[in-house]
Amino acid sequence: MLRSDPEIDVIGTGRDGEEGVELVRKLDPDVVTMDIEMPRRDGLSALKLIMESSPRPVIMVSTLTNEGAEATLKALEYGAMDFIPKFEQGRAAINLQAMQHELCEKVKAVARSRGFIRRQPAFAARSATPSAPGPLTIPTGPKPTAPAPVVPVPSRSGLATHECVAIGVSTGGPPAVQRVLSALPKDFPAYILIAQHMPGTFTGPFAKRLDGVSQISVKEAEDGEKPKSGWAYVSPGGKHMSLEGRNAAHYITISAEPASALYKPSATVLMESTGKLLGSRAVGVIMTGMGSDGCDGMKVLKQRGGHVIAQNEASCVVYGMPKAVVDAGLADEVVELDKLAETIVAAVYK
Repeated sequence: MLRSDPEIDVIGTGRDGEEGVELVRKLDPDVVTMDIEMPRRDGLSALKLIMESSPRPVIMVSTLTNEGAEATLKALEYGAMDFIPKFEQGRAAINLQAMQHELCEKVKAVARSRGFIRRQPAFAARSATPSAPGPLTIPTGPKPTAPAPVVPVPSRSGLATHECVAIGVSTGGPPAVQRVLSALPKDFPAYILIAQHMPGTFTGPFAKRLDGVSQISVKEAEDGEKPKSGWAYVSPGGKHMSLEGRNAAHYITISAEPASALYKPSATVLMESTGKLLGSRAVGVIMTGMGSDGCDGMKVLKQRGGHVIAQNEASCVVYGMPKAVVDAGLADEVVELDKLAETIVAAVYK
């Protein structure tokens, strides 16, 4: 699959995790793709060694199982930049072609990313244990930073003027989203809807992990539920999440439509529905990710009076989705990852 792309040169292949670690040291590749399950040394163990001795962008290959999801999220905690689901025997040829395209595009995207940023482990528990991995020192890019402190709610009179924060994110998203949500205060006065490009078996474990490290509550969204302030809702993978109003109340809708959308969940579907329903009472946030998903939806949200925040280029793993929004002149604010939580809290009260 990788050799099919003329822009990619495969300079080595390892038979197992042990050989893979040695080849990384010997061949110094720009990007590493690595399975979670390998003989002699598994993917998580090999990844930790690579990040400690010769850090570089790593894309994990994972099975679409709950166990695979847990292991992949842990790999992102240890420093992997992204993952791709492993194809299964008997899978349709068209799906294999789609996987090949996704794999090649992700390899090229992370290779072109301006800075390989590795901060503290993304999903470290609130109270670290001795076995928890420590900060990883990377010779390029920003220095590792401590977990972001919780942002206080502004001490001002009056109520929040924005009731919903819609977030669209893709490549590099899980650690970035965790960093934002874990810095939000427990009494955050709005609800948050998150469209993270991720398979269906991954979003439940992802939401559970986020809930464990955040003061607000986080769950995988369910069709027909009424969102509550101080809660974040992660769209189920493989489906779209939108917001609709019925009888003066707001409800989350989970649907496979539009089936033609390139990404499921789609950030554009989320932003468009939020903008149409809430207008000036909505905040749209676009974060790290490939492509331009979310931009068309942000146009609607912006036209209806919503406030738009984009993650800046320097702190993105891949500056694709935010770039599309910024280049279209839709962003009211462009901020680094470590300032996003603070900016969101301030925007909710504007």
